[in-house]
Amino acid sequence: MKLYIKYMVSIRCKMLVKEELKKLGIHHTTVELGVVEIMEDIDGSQREVLKHALLRSGLELMDDKKAILIEKIQNVIIEMIHYADEMPKTNFSDYLCEKLDYDYTYMANIFSETRGITIEHFIILHKIERVKELIIYDELNLSEIAWKLHYSSVAHLSHQFKKVTGLTPSFFKSLKHKKRSTLENV
Repeated sequence: MKLYIKYMVSIRCKMLVKEELKKLGIHHTTVELGVVEIMEDIDGSQREVLKHALLRSGLELMDDKKAILIEKIQNVIIEMIHYADEMPKTNFSDYLCEKLDYDYTYMANIFSETRGITIEHFIILHKIERVKELIIYDELNLSEIAWKLHYSSVAHLSHQFKKVTGLTPSFFKSLKHKKRSTLENV
């Protein structure tokens, strides 16, 4: 049985969900961003207890099919940008279709209708957060960051960075108190 969990965007969230499942004696096979595969069916009362336990931690058990699809889209994007060793070689729309087995136009329409922004804009916001993170780490130069995140050039990355943040990447790097958003707020 699969359970879908909203706001599950980090490795820490995965650990928290595993701990809650363990406390409730619910056995799982996999815990991924936004989705948990459990071994047995749970009844309504177990579901309610789990729902409340997750809510205390800022997570939400989902039932609505559209909300579940939106969460899946977000989690695939977050996984791809923030946690994958390498970005996919295909374009993002093909990648999403392949991972989720839905028509891209359908996903894009539901996403825009629900979130109020396009999938493309959501991807850009996350790519910029990842750029900020990589700038802060100071292990890669801007050319390497642009290559890693599949920007066509440093100029393209810089233009998009400035458009989203209002700052140039080099100015951002010079700031003493670099500001990043939490993934939940992007």
